[in-house]
Amino acid sequence: MTMADTIAVMNEGQIEQMGSPADLYDNPETAYVANFLGQSNLIKGSISGNDGDSLVVDVYGQKISLPKNRSHAIDNSTYAGIRPEKFRISLLNTPTRGNLLTGGHIEDVSYIGVSTQYQVEMPWGQELMVFEQNDDGVAPFKKGDAVNISWEPTFTFALRGDEDVTAGSQIEPEALDEE
Repeated sequence: MTMADTIAVMNEGQIEQMGSPADLYDNPETAYVANFLGQSNLIKGSISGNDGDSLVVDVYGQKISLPKNRSHAIDNSTYAGIRPEKFRISLLNTPTRGNLLTGGHIEDVSYIGVSTQYQVEMPWGQELMVFEQNDDGVAPFKKGDAVNISWEPTFTFALRGDEDVTAGSQIEPEALDEE
Protein backbone atom coordinates (compact mmCIF):
# COMPACT_ATOMS: atom_id res chain seq x y z
CA MET A 1 0.00 0.00 0.00
CA THR A 2 3.04 2.29 0.06
CA MET A 3 3.52 2.28 -3.71
CA ALA A 4 0.37 4.09 -4.82
CA ASP A 5 -1.88 6.95 -3.79
CA THR A 6 -4.95 5.12 -5.13
CA ILE A 7 -5.53 1.39 -4.98
CA ALA A 8 -8.38 -0.94 -5.88
CA VAL A 9 -9.26 -4.10 -3.99
CA MET A 10 -10.75 -6.68 -6.34
CA ASN A 11 -12.78 -9.76 -5.52
CA GLU A 12 -13.52 -12.31 -8.27
CA GLY A 13 -12.84 -9.75 -11.00
CA GLN A 14 -15.01 -7.01 -9.49
CA ILE A 15 -13.79 -3.88 -7.72
CA GLU A 16 -14.88 -4.03 -4.08
CA GLN A 17 -13.51 -0.58 -3.22
CA MET A 18 -11.12 1.98 -4.66
CA GLY A 19 -9.42 4.85 -2.85
CA SER A 20 -6.35 5.87 -0.93
CA PRO A 21 -4.64 3.22 1.21
CA ALA A 22 -5.72 5.09 4.36
CA ASP A 23 -9.36 5.26 3.22
CA LEU A 24 -9.49 1.56 2.44
CA TYR A 25 -7.83 0.56 5.71
CA ASP A 26 -9.64 3.00 8.03
CA ASN A 27 -13.07 3.01 6.38
CA PRO A 28 -13.63 -0.22 4.42
CA GLU A 29 -16.98 -0.48 2.68
CA THR A 30 -17.23 -4.29 2.79
CA ALA A 31 -16.13 -7.14 5.04
CA TYR A 32 -13.95 -8.39 2.20
CA VAL A 33 -11.92 -5.15 2.15
CA ALA A 34 -11.84 -4.97 5.97
CA ASN A 35 -10.36 -8.46 6.21
CA PHE A 36 -8.18 -8.35 3.10
CA LEU A 37 -6.30 -5.30 4.43
CA GLY A 38 -5.44 -6.54 7.92
CA GLN A 39 -7.47 -7.73 10.86
CA SER A 40 -10.83 -6.31 11.87
CA ASN A 41 -13.16 -6.93 14.76
CA LEU A 42 -16.65 -7.15 13.24
CA ILE A 43 -19.38 -7.08 15.88
CA LYS A 44 -23.04 -7.78 15.05
CA GLY A 45 -25.38 -4.96 15.96
CA SER A 46 -28.36 -2.90 14.88
CA ILE A 47 -28.60 0.79 14.19
CA SER A 48 -30.98 2.07 16.86
CA GLY A 49 -30.94 5.81 16.22
CA ASN A 50 -28.95 8.87 15.33
CA ASP A 51 -27.59 11.82 17.22
CA GLY A 52 -26.71 14.67 14.86
CA ASP A 53 -23.78 13.52 12.74
CA SER A 54 -23.53 10.16 14.54
CA LEU A 55 -25.36 6.86 14.40
CA VAL A 56 -26.12 4.87 17.54
CA VAL A 57 -25.60 1.10 17.28
CA ASP A 58 -26.92 -1.42 19.79
CA VAL A 59 -24.33 -4.15 20.31
CA TYR A 60 -25.76 -6.91 22.50
CA GLY A 61 -27.48 -4.36 24.76
CA GLN A 62 -24.58 -1.91 24.84
CA LYS A 63 -24.70 1.37 22.87
CA ILE A 64 -21.83 2.62 20.72
CA SER A 65 -21.66 5.45 18.20
CA LEU A 66 -19.95 6.20 14.91
CA PRO A 67 -19.95 9.04 12.38
CA LYS A 68 -22.71 8.70 9.79
CA ASN A 69 -20.17 9.04 6.97
CA ARG A 70 -18.47 5.81 8.13
CA SER A 71 -21.61 3.70 7.75
CA HIS A 72 -22.06 1.45 4.73
CA ALA A 73 -25.08 -0.37 6.19
CA ILE A 74 -28.19 -0.42 3.99
CA ASP A 75 -30.68 -1.00 6.80
CA ASN A 76 -30.63 -1.29 10.60
CA SER A 77 -28.75 -4.61 10.60
CA THR A 78 -25.01 -3.96 10.70
CA TYR A 79 -21.56 -5.08 11.72
CA ALA A 80 -19.63 -2.48 13.69
CA GLY A 81 -15.98 -2.71 12.70
CA ILE A 82 -12.94 -1.65 14.71
CA ARG A 83 -9.28 -2.38 13.98
CA PRO A 84 -7.44 -4.17 16.85
CA GLU A 85 -4.91 -1.37 17.34
CA LYS A 86 -7.70 1.19 17.91
CA PHE A 87 -9.01 -0.54 21.06
CA ARG A 88 -7.86 0.27 24.57
CA ILE A 89 -8.23 -2.18 27.46
CA SER A 90 -9.01 -1.12 31.02
CA LEU A 91 -9.88 -2.95 34.20
CA LEU A 92 -13.55 -2.95 35.20
CA ASN A 93 -14.77 0.26 36.87
CA THR A 94 -11.93 2.31 35.36
CA PRO A 95 -13.12 5.62 33.84
CA THR A 96 -12.82 5.70 30.04
CA ARG A 97 -13.97 7.93 27.23
CA GLY A 98 -15.51 7.20 23.86
CA ASN A 99 -17.24 3.94 22.99
CA LEU A 100 -17.23 1.29 25.69
CA LEU A 101 -17.95 -2.45 25.71
CA THR A 102 -18.07 -3.93 29.20
CA GLY A 103 -17.70 -7.36 30.75
CA GLY A 104 -14.81 -8.86 28.79
CA HIS A 105 -12.26 -11.40 30.03
CA ILE A 106 -8.71 -11.79 28.76
CA GLU A 107 -8.48 -15.24 27.14
CA ASP A 108 -4.97 -15.03 25.70
CA VAL A 109 -1.94 -12.74 25.93
CA SER A 110 0.81 -12.78 23.29
CA TYR A 111 3.82 -10.53 23.77
CA ILE A 112 5.33 -9.89 20.33
CA GLY A 113 7.94 -7.23 21.06
CA VAL A 114 6.59 -3.94 19.78
CA SER A 115 3.08 -4.78 20.99
CA THR A 116 1.02 -7.22 23.00
CA GLN A 117 -1.93 -8.99 21.40
CA TYR A 118 -4.90 -9.77 23.61
CA GLN A 119 -7.87 -11.99 22.86
CA VAL A 120 -10.79 -10.71 24.90
CA GLU A 121 -13.93 -12.82 25.21
CA MET A 122 -17.03 -10.66 25.46
CA PRO A 123 -20.23 -11.61 27.34
CA TRP A 124 -21.98 -12.61 24.09
CA GLY A 125 -19.23 -15.17 23.33
CA GLN A 126 -17.27 -13.34 20.62
CA GLU A 127 -13.51 -12.97 20.99
CA LEU A 128 -12.18 -9.53 20.08
CA MET A 129 -8.54 -8.96 19.15
CA VAL A 130 -6.73 -6.02 20.77
CA PHE A 131 -3.19 -4.84 19.94
CA GLU A 132 -1.58 -2.54 22.50
CA GLN A 133 1.77 -0.81 22.13
CA ASN A 134 4.43 -1.97 24.60
CA ASP A 135 5.62 1.26 26.16
CA ASP A 136 7.48 -0.32 29.05
CA GLY A 137 7.98 -3.90 27.85
CA VAL A 138 5.47 -5.39 30.31
CA ALA A 139 2.00 -6.61 29.38
CA PRO A 140 -0.26 -4.90 31.96
CA PHE A 141 -3.06 -7.45 31.70
CA LYS A 142 -2.99 -11.20 32.20
CA LYS A 143 -5.17 -14.14 31.24
CA GLY A 144 -8.39 -14.15 33.25
CA ASP A 145 -8.49 -10.40 33.96
CA ALA A 146 -11.97 -8.87 33.81
CA VAL A 147 -11.76 -5.88 31.46
CA ASN A 148 -13.61 -3.31 29.41
CA ILE A 149 -12.72 -2.26 25.87
CA SER A 150 -12.95 1.36 24.75
CA TRP A 151 -12.11 3.37 21.62
CA GLU A 152 -12.84 6.66 19.90
CA PRO A 153 -16.13 6.61 17.96
CA THR A 154 -14.37 8.00 14.85
CA PHE A 155 -12.43 4.72 14.58
CA THR A 156 -15.65 2.73 14.04
CA PHE A 157 -17.01 1.76 10.63
CA ALA A 158 -20.33 0.03 9.91
CA LEU A 159 -20.87 -2.67 7.29
CA ARG A 160 -24.00 -4.33 5.95
CA GLY A 161 -25.46 -6.83 8.39
CA ASP A 162 -25.97 -9.50 5.71
CA GLU A 163 -22.28 -9.76 4.77
CA ASP A 164 -20.05 -12.80 5.24
CA VAL A 165 -17.77 -11.54 8.01
CA THR A 166 -15.05 -14.00 6.99
CA ALA A 167 -14.86 -12.74 3.38
CA GLY A 168 -11.35 -11.70 2.42
CA SER A 169 -9.77 -13.15 5.54
CA GLN A 170 -8.00 -16.00 3.78
CA ILE A 171 -6.91 -17.06 0.34
CA GLU A 172 -9.12 -19.79 -1.02
CA PRO A 173 -7.13 -22.99 -1.82
CA GLU A 174 -8.37 -23.05 -5.41
CA ALA A 175 -6.90 -19.56 -5.95
CA LEU A 176 -3.45 -21.09 -5.43
CA ASP A 177 -3.91 -23.81 -8.05
CA GLU A 178 -1.84 -23.33 -11.17
CA GLU A 179 -3.65 -23.47 -14.46
